Amino acid sequence: MEQEKENKEQNKLAVMPVGKLLASLAAPAIAAQIVNLLYNMVDRIYIGHIPGVGALALTGLGVTLPVITLVSAFAALIGFGGAPRASIAMGKGDNEKAEKILGNCVFTLIVLAVLLTVFFTIFAEPILYAFGASKDTIVYALPYLRIYVCGSICVMFTTGLNAFITSQGFASVGMKTVMIGAGLNIVLDPVFIFGLHMGVRGAALATVLSQAVSAVWVLSFLCGKKTILRIKKKNMKFRFDIMGPVLALGISPFIMQSTESLLSVCFNTSLQKYGGDIAVGAMTILASVMQFSMMPLQGLSQGMQPIVSYNYGAGNMERVRKAFLLTLRSCLCYSLTIWALAMLIPGGLAKIFSSDSATVEYTRWAMRIYMAAAGIFGAQIACQQTFVALGKAVHSLFLAVLRKIILLIPMIYILPHFFENKVFAVFLAEPVSDLLAVTTTVTLFFCTAWKLMNPKKQEA
Repeated sequence: MEQEKENKEQNKLAVMPVGKLLASLAAPAIAAQIVNLLYNMVDRIYIGHIPGVGALALTGLGVTLPVITLVSAFAALIGFGGAPRASIAMGKGDNEKAEKILGNCVFTLIVLAVLLTVFFTIFAEPILYAFGASKDTIVYALPYLRIYVCGSICVMFTTGLNAFITSQGFASVGMKTVMIGAGLNIVLDPVFIFGLHMGVRGAALATVLSQAVSAVWVLSFLCGKKTILRIKKKNMKFRFDIMGPVLALGISPFIMQSTESLLSVCFNTSLQKYGGDIAVGAMTILASVMQFSMMPLQGLSQGMQPIVSYNYGAGNMERVRKAFLLTLRSCLCYSLTIWALAMLIPGGLAKIFSSDSATVEYTRWAMRIYMAAAGIFGAQIACQQTFVALGKAVHSLFLAVLRKIILLIPMIYILPHFFENKVFAVFLAEPVSDLLAVTTTVTLFFCTAWKLMNPKKQEA
């Protein structure tokens, strides 16, 4: 009976019409990403509207974002590196190896969570000052961060292990993982922040408790009877022959997310220098809007990943190509929509996060600069994540490094030397880098991976 269920789930990845399959996997993944975004976004919305101190508290929370992003990046290193490897093994019919990958990843996530918690607890204050905090905003950033990092293990399990649920085709279960936690966070935030008068501490506590509930849900499923791959004690160890390929593939999504942390530091410190707290506050809002534009794209690519990985492992290149093309079109349609909203109603988007008129007006001006090239970013995500799904670690790593480290970070510091308005130059670095990165990514993809997907070479 159990073998029949397992065969049914894997057969779905092999024979269901690609459009229908992608919709069934991507829709829950997109919903999960959007709801997951609410964890920290809801915190920002509530904190930004605290009477009297909302603008400074929001800026303080923005300074903690690099650390929050870094914790998630380590979860992505293991989860998004391990899940495609497990899918490829399943496509080859080797479920035993897939379970070994899962068990090794669980062990590694635990070790990383302990190390991150200890490190950020000890060095929280100097790190926040280095990340752009001022004497006015540190009083909000420090208590939030110290509470948040205590829940690192929950974040690691929720983000890292949920990828193994969706990679098996259980997209609706993966969606419930984040919906449960985010729904609880939405309820607890106003209770702790306003009802119990805990301020930023309440926001952090609400997030940690919500992530804990999600983590329990994930572990219960992966240890239960409905899953194809189970967490088994005998597999919970670190074997380099298993984790080496996982880390090699996971380094790309890790760099994508961890460099978001580094970018936040670069943006915050540069904007603090040229524009002060109000510029950093505007950047916090812009980062939130950019996250909103990125999360559904990540959901689309997560829905695509099991299809591409499984069928690549099975040698069915025609389905691989169909899944990619449909994902590319969908990603571009969404990114163009977000770009249009940012250009047409930037003030309306800013008001979601702040009731301070000066902050809203500053953000309105900055958003049209910062998101000028956001419309084409869907192509970047579709191509780069397909490299990951195909197991092409070197290509995906290069593209992850290119946009942020090679292009964007240097431009944040170089462009202000060529413009009288230094803040304008800092914001301009984003669209210039996006344009160059997307052009390079698309060119590399169609010169390499696209040829690999050629159905005529399927038997070669």
